[in-house]
Amino acid sequence: MGASSGVGAATAKELSRRGWTVVLSARSEDRLASLAQSIGPNASYKACDATLSSDIAALEAFVRRRHGIPDVVINCAGLGQWKRLQDTTPDELRLMIGSPYLAAANASRMFLSDMLDHRSGTLIHVNSPACYMAWPSAVGYTASRFALRGLHEALSQDLAGSGVRTCHVVFGRIDSEYFDHNPGAAERMPGIAATIRILAVEECANVLADVAAKPRKLVFHPAMLRFFYRSNLVAPWLTRWLLRVTGARS
Repeated sequence: MGASSGVGAATAKELSRRGWTVVLSARSEDRLASLAQSIGPNASYKACDATLSSDIAALEAFVRRRHGIPDVVINCAGLGQWKRLQDTTPDELRLMIGSPYLAAANASRMFLSDMLDHRSGTLIHVNSPACYMAWPSAVGYTASRFALRGLHEALSQDLAGSGVRTCHVVFGRIDSEYFDHNPGAAERMPGIAATIRILAVEECANVLADVAAKPRKLVFHPAMLRFFYRSNLVAPWLTRWLLRVTGARS
């Protein structure tokens, strides 16, 4: 899911380059068609709003008919502006919980029973540091990211010993279209984020392709992000304070 641009599109290209057959899905059919054409015969596509039951059913039927049961499902969809709760509309909250959380949950459940029957398969969820460390003025965005993390953690319990893997991949700031579509977000990035280098989408794609080949439960990239994760485990009060005092005010 989320294959029409950014990390999702780059990952589809990288997986195809490594010999995988990829099925692209996102809401934008035009962009999917263009991407599939650029990848070549290893790619097919099906437009889908993964928050809608009808679209999910159509995508599942398409994949089963064309390819059978996938080996890997990558949940890379995500959106949402960084706002305080009082400045966020109910429709915006619904959209943010829809993607990434509902999209990932629906995409993951499509083939989960089959994966369990075969005792193999991998679910990969792409997330933001906000799922561990909340920063100011991003309530709806942060809540949706915590929900995606909760999906992974709950699946980890249910899938233990089943042969099916769930992987949680957390990236730092990515040089992607997100900041073009959300003016002002870059300026509201907490100051301590400057200590973590900005990632190219191609670098993220390589990480995800590696995880698809050799699943790992939890991945932080770049490495500096793991330092902050561990610091948050030891002294969460300090992390929260740093994020507040270095965060921009809106």
